[in-house]
Amino acid sequence: GTVNGIYSKADLRTDNKLTVSLAAIYKGIAVALALNPAKLFGHYSDHELNVNFYSTRISLDASYHRTRSLTGDINRTADFHLEEGHTDMKVLNVAAYYCFNYRRFSYPAGSWLAGLSFQGGTIHTNADTDPRLPDMHIKVRHLGIGGGYGYNLVVGKRWLFHLSALPTMVLLNYNNLTINGERKSAQPMRLNVILNERAAIVYNFSSRYFASVTGVMNNSIFDDDVVVINQNKWRVRTAVGIRF
Repeated sequence: GTVNGIYSKADLRTDNKLTVSLAAIYKGIAVALALNPAKLFGHYSDHELNVNFYSTRISLDASYHRTRSLTGDINRTADFHLEEGHTDMKVLNVAAYYCFNYRRFSYPAGSWLAGLSFQGGTIHTNADTDPRLPDMHIKVRHLGIGGGYGYNLVVGKRWLFHLSALPTMVLLNYNNLTINGERKSAQPMRLNVILNERAAIVYNFSSRYFASVTGVMNNSIFDDDVVVINQNKWRVRTAVGIRF
């Protein structure tokens, strides 16, 4: 972004999270126990909560992430590297879907989707941790409405492939940037969208045993005369299961 003629650009990323879990599911209700080895040994300090609800008609993906592990490169009159612990970020992502073809979508079929997305968060840096780092505070609130498409493809008796995407245009937003006490609210937007994608592959070894890979991704793009923000979050799960 540019404030008072000072241009700043940051390319930041968080630590990757790896967990091992054991789950039991009965009629759509799941109980799971997850273990993060890196957190046990003090190598992972972020906090994350994910809630997922899937049915043939309505689905919901929600995640909250708080991190101080942001690292990356910042360009502000001079390039420097941001170390862990100098920035605090909180992000909430919510995506809700309605499936029009809900009577057949659980079988080899496609469906149009309607839904809404919300993304809110803050990023705060402290200049006391590094004199090269500006005291910066970014607030973002986006509410978008849109539509997309999803498709299930069954190959033979063993393979199931799923792919869906729901782009939403932001209709309501509240965004501002404060650098060293100078606050700037968002200008009329040029581009403001939230994208939500899902992908899955399921392989059935038999009627009882199966393996799967699933992925959920949230992307947001906000572009105005003061601030350009591109945020990406993804989560991939692999599983081996048994049906009783």
